[in-house]
Amino acid sequence: MLLKDRLAFVTGAGSGIGRAGALAMAAEGALVVVTDRDMARARAVADLITSRGGRAEAKAVDVSDDSALTAAITGAANRHGRLDILHSHAGIQIPGKLEEVSPADMDASWRLNVRSHFLAARAAMPVMKAQGKGSIIITASNSGVQYDRGMIAYATTKHAVIAMTRQMAVDYARHNVRCNALCPGFVDTPFNDGFEQQMGGRKALEDYVARAIPMGRWGTPDEIAHGIVFLASDQSAFMTGQALVIDGAECL
Repeated sequence: MLLKDRLAFVTGAGSGIGRAGALAMAAEGALVVVTDRDMARARAVADLITSRGGRAEAKAVDVSDDSALTAAITGAANRHGRLDILHSHAGIQIPGKLEEVSPADMDASWRLNVRSHFLAARAAMPVMKAQGKGSIIITASNSGVQYDRGMIAYATTKHAVIAMTRQMAVDYARHNVRCNALCPGFVDTPFNDGFEQQMGGRKALEDYVARAIPMGRWGTPDEIAHGIVFLASDQSAFMTGQALVIDGAECL
């Protein structure tokens, strides 16, 4: 198993890509702390992991609550005496051009898509430094390596979080703590509601996916989860500061 006896902490793990990554890491032997703003969803994922013979804990965590997020990460590390993997995944997608996005919407995007990842990494880093090893995975988007029409808040914050991840990677590489950004493209989850609204409905979004993505289809959460396991494991031991784009070549 690629992650045998490692401790993984995942935010936004109650659905979609976060859920798929938590399941995949547990299948590779990790003990996964499954967190979500909705405790029922976190519990359902943790229960599914244990029903498959894996190990998991469930905890309700709102990543916009600074003290709760920090306490959850440090608490997990203290309980288990280690923290090997942080997958900081939770985020928000607010559609709109400059004149359509309010300052409050931009602030919400920044708080969830950049600041929460900063706080999560800040809580995890001292533990990983002390143990001389760790992998921090921050979910960005392929919107962080290109520009999406009419998505100023989303594209801006996703570019910013990739820059932040690369800065952390350079600063902590000598401590053997790796920091990489996960950049999915279109994956068929409810997170695409903002794009769907922007494009005028489900049919328009499906037409866009078929036309704009060279592979001609959506990605699946499981396909992104393979990338998460890769970044979490020693398979990527010499990889840090990278934006791993998994998008069917949409950004090219």
